[in-house]
Amino acid sequence: MQPRNMSMSGVVDLAAVKAAQEAKAKAEQTRAEAARQGGGAGAVSPADLVIDVDEAGFEQEVLQRSAEVPVVIDFWAEWCQPCKQLSPVLERLALEYDGRFLLAKIDVDANQMLMQQFGVQGIPAVFAVVAGQALPLFQGAAGEAQIRQTLDQLVQVAEQRFGLTGLTVDPDAGPGDAQAAPAEPVGPYDALLEAAVHALDAGDFGGAVQAYKNVLADDPGNPEAQLGLAQAELLQRVGDMDPQRVRKDAAERPTDVTAQIAAADLDLVGGHVEDAFGRLIDTVRRTAGDDRDAARVRLLELFDVVGPEDPRVAAARRALARALF
Repeated sequence: MQPRNMSMSGVVDLAAVKAAQEAKAKAEQTRAEAARQGGGAGAVSPADLVIDVDEAGFEQEVLQRSAEVPVVIDFWAEWCQPCKQLSPVLERLALEYDGRFLLAKIDVDANQMLMQQFGVQGIPAVFAVVAGQALPLFQGAAGEAQIRQTLDQLVQVAEQRFGLTGLTVDPDAGPGDAQAAPAEPVGPYDALLEAAVHALDAGDFGGAVQAYKNVLADDPGNPEAQLGLAQAELLQRVGDMDPQRVRKDAAERPTDVTAQIAAADLDLVGGHVEDAFGRLIDTVRRTAGDDRDAARVRLLELFDVVGPEDPRVAAARRALARALF
């Protein structure tokens, strides 16, 4: 299972890196509070272990929840006969595993964007999201023995690499009864950072940019604000673009640095990370002076959006060095 950072799957998730980090901290605080109170806080009912998810609820119900429990995603459709064989098995195993993973069911007919973001080629298809990272599990109506083996590996990876031990299940709880304990602020800029995330969710990219800048004015090295600002500025840049026009200009004018930079922004927002990096590296390679510097600076800004831990950034940095020297 190879992880893929879900923050780069498309526009819908660019705000979610901060949200996932925030959710993880809150989950840790909730578990600590539950332990202090004797383990009763935050328990879920068995009915809450299988949920239906759509595009509007994906960030909260999958991405953020993945900071506290592995979320297995079942891509299905009503017309898919193999799905009707697989889904009941997954639902039964979700109950049997007793909170060690959460099963999210996504109807591909109603949620085409999510299907595209995960690169689903056919259904049934099963993925997992752990701490904001997507893991392809299997495609097709696999046998129960194979499914169990895969789930066991997933649970082990989630616990050993991310410290996720799953949810506490209370058989006597009703559906939706679990209420996470509200997390107390853990830093002086929490209110501003939260305001920025809300602004991103609402499509107010200018407001998000300003909120992140307000944090950086007092704390220039704040990593969450730096990452959030890079993401918000990218979304703000592409917000008024005509994608067809930008693509046409980039194709017709390969030496036009401004056109290539705009197309690279669109590439990244669309989840085509390598394409965005490659476009700007090629531009750096064939330009000089101010044009080369403009392409290089934008490439570094896009590195900030993706994050330094992403292997695609490391590879692109090496390619940029070769192009420059």
